[in-house]
Amino acid sequence: MSDFVINFLAGGVSGAVAKTCTAPIERVKLLIQTQDANPKIISGEVARYTGIVDCFTRVASEQGIKAFWRGNLTNIIRYFPTQAFNFAFKDGIKSLFPKADKNTEFGKFFLINMASGGLAGAGSLLIVYPLDYARTRLASDVGSGKAQFSGLADCIKKTVASGGVGALYNGIGVSIVGIIPYRGVYFGLFDTLSGYNPFQKDESNIKRAASKFACAQTSAIAAGYASYPLDTVRRRLQMQSEKPVEERVYAGTADCFAKIIKNEGASALFKGAGANALRTVGAALVLVLYSEITGAVGSGE
Repeated sequence: MSDFVINFLAGGVSGAVAKTCTAPIERVKLLIQTQDANPKIISGEVARYTGIVDCFTRVASEQGIKAFWRGNLTNIIRYFPTQAFNFAFKDGIKSLFPKADKNTEFGKFFLINMASGGLAGAGSLLIVYPLDYARTRLASDVGSGKAQFSGLADCIKKTVASGGVGALYNGIGVSIVGIIPYRGVYFGLFDTLSGYNPFQKDESNIKRAASKFACAQTSAIAAGYASYPLDTVRRRLQMQSEKPVEERVYAGTADCFAKIIKNEGASALFKGAGANALRTVGAALVLVLYSEITGAVGSGE
C-alpha cells in the first residue's frame, strides 16, 4: 500500500473519530460564534446565548441531546476528505522542499513545516468548501422549531436554488486566508515540536502517546487562536449565503470585519473561542491517532 493511500486513510479515520467525540463542543462553539448573524436571534424570536453553559443547557432542553450531533454526519463527510487530503498533501508538499536539519537550521525547518501545512490546508479547502458551508448551516439552527434544513442535500439544494452555485462558496476568500495560518501553525508547530520530542518513538505506549498529545494540544490551541477572527468572519458570511445580495448584513470580508468591530467590539471576533479551546482536544486527538496509525503500518517515518 502506497504512503499516499496510508496517509489518506489514516487522516480520514482519525478525523472522523475525533469529530464525533467532540461534536457537542463544536456545535456549541458554532452557535455562539454565528448567533449575531442568525436571523432568528437578530429578530428577537430566539434569545441570545449568554455563554457556553447556557448554550449547552438550552440546546439540550429545546432540541434534545441528539441535537448536539446535528450536522455531524455532514462534518464527517466533509472532514474525512479534508483531513485525509491535508495529511496526504502535506507530506507530498513537504517532500518538494529541501531538507533542513532541526538542530542546525531551526528557522528553515520550522518554515518548511509551516509552508507545507498551510498549502495543504488551502488545497484541501478548495475541494470540500461546499461541505464546510453545509456543515456550518446545519449546526447553526437555533430554537425549538423546525430545522431550516433537513439534511446535507436539502441545504445544498435550497442554497443553490436561492443564491446560485456561487452561494456555496460565500466566504471562500477569507477561508483560504485563514486556513493558511491555521494549518500552518497546526501542522508546522506539531511537526516541529515532534522533532524535539524525546519520547516520539519511545517503546512505552503511554509515554509516546502522552508526549504526542502534549505536542498536538499545544499546536491545536495555538492554531485556533491564530486564525479565530478569520474563522468568525467566514462563518458570518456563510450564514447569509442563501439571501439575496440586497438583504445581506455584510457586503464582504472587509465589511464584515468592520461591522463586527464597530457594532460588537473587537472581542466579538473571538466569540466561542472558549468552546473552541475545548474543541482542540479533538484536533489534538487527530494528530496523535494519525501519527500512531501511520507509525503502526510503517508510513510517515
